[in-house]
Amino acid sequence: MSTACGPAAPTYDLLLAGGTVVDGTGAPRRVADVAIRGDRIVDIGASLPRRGVARVIDVSGQIVSPGFWDNHAHLVTLADHALAENFVRQGITTVLAPLHSQDQPFPMDQYRAQVKMAPNVGLFAGHTWIRKRVMGLADRAPTAAELTWMRALVDSAMTQGALGLSTGLEYVPATYANVDEVAALAEVASHYGGIYVTHLRDEGPAVMDALHETLEVGRRARIPVQVNHLKVTGAAQWGWSTRMLSLLDSARNAGMEVAVDVYPYTAYSTYSDLMFPPWALADGAPAFAERVADPATRARLVQEMRVRFPQQAGAEPSSIQFREVSFDASLAGKTLADYLVAAGQPVTLDAAVEALIALQLRGGFIGIFHGMDDADVARFLTHPGTMLETDGDLVTFGRGFPHPRSYGSFPRVLGTNVRERKQLTLEAAVQRMTSLPAQWLGIRDRGTLAVGQRADITVFNAGQIADRATYTAPHHWPDGIQLVAVNGTVVFENGRMTGALPGTFLARVRAAR
Repeated sequence: MSTACGPAAPTYDLLLAGGTVVDGTGAPRRVADVAIRGDRIVDIGASLPRRGVARVIDVSGQIVSPGFWDNHAHLVTLADHALAENFVRQGITTVLAPLHSQDQPFPMDQYRAQVKMAPNVGLFAGHTWIRKRVMGLADRAPTAAELTWMRALVDSAMTQGALGLSTGLEYVPATYANVDEVAALAEVASHYGGIYVTHLRDEGPAVMDALHETLEVGRRARIPVQVNHLKVTGAAQWGWSTRMLSLLDSARNAGMEVAVDVYPYTAYSTYSDLMFPPWALADGAPAFAERVADPATRARLVQEMRVRFPQQAGAEPSSIQFREVSFDASLAGKTLADYLVAAGQPVTLDAAVEALIALQLRGGFIGIFHGMDDADVARFLTHPGTMLETDGDLVTFGRGFPHPRSYGSFPRVLGTNVRERKQLTLEAAVQRMTSLPAQWLGIRDRGTLAVGQRADITVFNAGQIADRATYTAPHHWPDGIQLVAVNGTVVFENGRMTGALPGTFLARVRAAR
């Protein structure tokens, strides 16, 4: 319901009336009105006055919460997807873009000045882009001069608004960096009060070593550390979540600032590169082709890949599903097992390894890897202090074959983990989605519903909210999201984007060290 503006200046620009407020602090829900003027919440209470209000929206029976924070997503095409629709439709009002394995906008200050978008966005200094710019795909440690150059690029990004340093140490070329290099770069971010965010060097058999390495970077650089999409992949490692969480808790108990985030799916999505030992991919595609053509080197590669396959994916070829294959779009959605059958090959590990090599020689692919266990995901998700993310991509509805997390991560938690499985209370889940990430970054005027806070707000139906995207039919919007406002401006309502672009780039607020 709406009311027209009277001749006098309105008391409020927008009043969300009669909703059930879950304020993001973990406090019990309560029925209250939420009043907004400009980009701020100016009042919260029962039966606030309607007279002179520019617009009243009846949200009775709905949950009114702070807008959700996505702790890690891929925004490399933000300039072309300014609405970020697949994120906003999940109730997300703030997206963090660590860019750990993608190119970083540069110069970052110009990018921040030019790009307009619907949600708020936080940017980081991306190690992969920095290393590629200085060293290409070289598999070696940097020279002193190269390290100085890389440190200067981190410094430049930090002065231009980066929230910290991010690494994707499982990917070429970042995987060639040792802990000394990473710590030296993290020291620069620490000086500015930044944080260190990482995609672990290994999320499978060496995941414990990777966690130790991350903590070592934090100690050396005296910087808070955050592990993006905490997971344990590969059937051989299922159940290791208990050990991983114990290590992280021990670090916190010893005084370290450590945070983690997760997404609620048992499949991850990444490049086919992950199925190959890093040495095989050094120096780019031509060098890989030369190695594969050498019988002895190929034999070594095949032997290592046979071991690597169940460590990174599931036990069978069907655990790898194609998302994007540049040279054959018809493969999208099919599995490696389907590919082998179509080629007249046996569905075996040996045949799968040979097929992966052949596919990599043609440019590789982006895949969905069904390599996680639901019990591990639940253990990570419900551990105290865990935050949420999508690890998703900006997508155009109906185009391509995205992972369903790009459409449904936050509604899935609220529908499946909260309502159906009762693994979290609604208040606890909302807190993990809102105030926890804001507090982690030291941002005090977002993440909760309170007078004086920025009006980033999501309204949803707790009984209906659910993800609808699947691994075989990913292009489905979630159910249950009623309204999304960013900085006091409604960006989604009544099933449609409004077209407004009120988002802002987050400013770093942690004190310099």
